[in-house]
Amino acid sequence: MATTTYPERMTTQQATEYLGLKPGTLPTWRSTRRYPIPFIKIGKCIRYDKRALDKFLAANTVGDEAV
Repeated sequence: MATTTYPERMTTQQATEYLGLKPGTLPTWRSTRRYPIPFIKIGKCIRYDKRALDKFLAANTVGDEAV
């Protein structure tokens, strides 16, 4: 089983894959502010900090069996 290594700062595509979401989900959440996932914007470039994504996953984990 191959493991993918993700950088500390991820593109939208990398972050989407990391979270296991469909390609358009993060841009939609970003524009509607549905979930408060922090992102970095420099010009047109959007990046997600891996630690912020890990915090989002931990905050949305339900039940002890998921840990």
